[in-house]
Amino acid sequence: MKIAVAGGTGAVGALVVDEARARGHEAVVLARSAGIDLTTGRSLEHALDGVDAVIDTTSIQTQSARASTAFFTTVSRMLQQAEQRAGVGHHLVLSIVGADLAPHDYYAGKRAQELLVAEGAVPWTLLRATQFHEFAPQMLKRLGVGPVALAPRMRTQPIAAREVAEHLVTLAEAGPAGEIAPLAGPREENLARMMRAHDRAAGRRRAVLEIALPGPFGRALRDGTLLPGRDAVLGRQSYDDWLASR
Repeated sequence: MKIAVAGGTGAVGALVVDEARARGHEAVVLARSAGIDLTTGRSLEHALDGVDAVIDTTSIQTQSARASTAFFTTVSRMLQQAEQRAGVGHHLVLSIVGADLAPHDYYAGKRAQELLVAEGAVPWTLLRATQFHEFAPQMLKRLGVGPVALAPRMRTQPIAAREVAEHLVTLAEAGPAGEIAPLAGPREENLARMMRAHDRAAGRRRAVLEIALPGPFGRALRDGTLLPGRDAVLGRQSYDDWLASR
């Protein structure tokens, strides 16, 4: 197969590219570093020549609902239009567990993306996954100041990004399936505990202070809205095993 990966240089996208090539597929990276602008469509249609499936793993660093929605709707439209012209038969999008139940802040854009894909003319698959194990060090980097780091109070069931990449390639091989069962890690975790464990493993002793974020999204973080349902496909590697492997 020839698989194009939107956001193919990102944390998950790069792993998808590696996994696709390891299975013998031809992988095309759709990213600015490859000369392709997904927000304007520059060079996109040519890049999709002969492509069988597009896996969209794009992301943006923002908590603004407006900025997130603008980005994801623009990219989704550009991809779908180019896919139609190029005759691509499968659009596979990676979303987040809870985007449909808590469409606030960053998740507002993901929900808008989901709806656009479902309404589009290109046959599609929608996979929602929980946060990655890599989410904890990302939060430490963003919210760490000197000897202190803040941790949003959050219930999560994180999964290794590599397992998400493997699942996405398997789904691309299987063909369009619509909305499918979500993907999650093997067990529920507390974000603050994850951050503390990562700091200790790195030899740091920062104080990780748990805070309750305000508003409807903060409530969704705390009340389990972002946890997967009973139909979820569960990954193999726990957070502690992932941390030990690093």
